[in-house]
Parts: sequence; C-alpha cells; structure tokens
Amino acid sequence: MPKPRKAKRLAPAPRTPEVTIPKLTPKRFYGEGIPGVEEEKLKGKLIVVEGADGSGRSTQIAQLVQWLEGSGHATVQVGLKRSSLVSEELDKAQQGNILSRTTLSLFYATDFADQVENIMLPALKAGFMVLADRYIYTLMARDLVRGMDEAWLKNLYGIALVPDAVFYLNISPEQLVQRNFAKNKALDYWESGMDLGLSRDMFDSFLKYQALMARQFTRLQATYGFDIVEADRSPEEVNADLRRKIESVVAGR
Repeated sequence: MPKPRKAKRLAPAPRTPEVTIPKLTPKRFYGEGIPGVEEEKLKGKLIVVEGADGSGRSTQIAQLVQWLEGSGHATVQVGLKRSSLVSEELDKAQQGNILSRTTLSLFYATDFADQVENIMLPALKAGFMVLADRYIYTLMARDLVRGMDEAWLKNLYGIALVPDAVFYLNISPEQLVQRNFAKNKALDYWESGMDLGLSRDMFDSFLKYQALMARQFTRLQATYGFDIVEADRSPEEVNADLRRKIESVVAGR
C-alpha cells in the first residue's frame, strides 16, 4: 500500500504591523494664537525639523514621511515659502536682493500665518502628523542676526503652535558649504548673509553668516528646548535617531 502523504504545513500569514495610535497631548500657542481655535480638538502631532540648507533636513523629512505613512499615519508637510498666498511674490521679491529686513520678516510671517490657518490647524484637527520643514525658529534666528527686536519677534509669532517635538540638525558651517557646493554648485545670496555686508566674498560671508545663525539657534534652544541632533553622520544613522525619538513622541512618552 502506498504510504499516506503528510499534510503540508501552511506558512503563517505575515503579521500586519501594529499602528501606534498617537496619544493625545494638549496643544497651546506661544502667544495669543488664532481666535476661535479650540486647542483640545487638535488631535494630530506637529513635528518640526530645523537646520540650515545642506544639513540634510529635506532628505530626512522625505524618509520620515515614507516611514510614517507606511506605519499607517496620514501626513501633511509644511515649510518656508509654501503658502499659496505669498510664496510666489516672496520668491520674486528676493530675486532682486533689495528687501529691507522688516519687509523680509513680514513676508515670511505672512507666509507662515497662512499655512498655520489653512494647512496646519485643519490637518491637526483631522488627526494628521504634520511635518514642518523649518518653523518659526529659523525665521527668528534670521531676523535676530539682522538686528530685529526679540520681543517684537516673539509677539509676531505668537500665532505659532508649540510643536510636539523640534529637532535641530546640527552641522558645522564648513561642512554646510561643502554640501551646498556639491548639491547646487553655488551659494545662495540670502543663505550667505550677503545683505549684511559681512564680506564681499560669498564663500567667506557664508561661513560667517552660518556661524552667527548657529549662535542664535543655541540661544533659542535654551529658551524653547528643542532637541539637537548631530547631522554629521550618515543619513541612515540620523534617520534612525529621529525615528526613535518620534516613536516616543507618538506614544506620549
């Protein structure tokens, strides 16, 4: 008689990754905020990634979006000069390199306020993870370097929500200049602080300006308590570090 065949064991079905439900945390504004907003209804999370051009900020955010959405979280991205209200006008105005420090500051504040009201708040109310590619800290640091009054700036950005987490990608000016040359083959007029008259040489001006910016970020970090992440490592190492920190934020730890 033929031997009975052994029944094949079915491979276990792949486990569906568990989605961590973001723990609700109370939201608040830095100042007066926007009238009519009920902070307790803002269920999402606001995660900010700060850092100079060349720090790897945009690369990290793109990877974080892919990771978060793959983990079941809906995301929305915001950043500088992304408002449909003034972003094009701001771009055009900057091309002439003639904006006064107050005009430049108010342009960026308008861009930010429009995104708060029309993107960030609706997304947070719907429970989205909002990732900000820079926030008021960059705007304040730029203005402080240009001699603007700090109390005036704090009042101007009183409409800003306090983020659930802020990560500043720290990297030396010398490494920044190398990364910018490798990526863009040139340095940006405003990111080099050429309007400040630090040096006639753009390379030298860039180094001096970024050193001044780093100094202001150190001051702001003492006030606002954001997390400094060393960005002179591989993108994979930096991203793993950010994921670990964001997991804690989402879980409310």
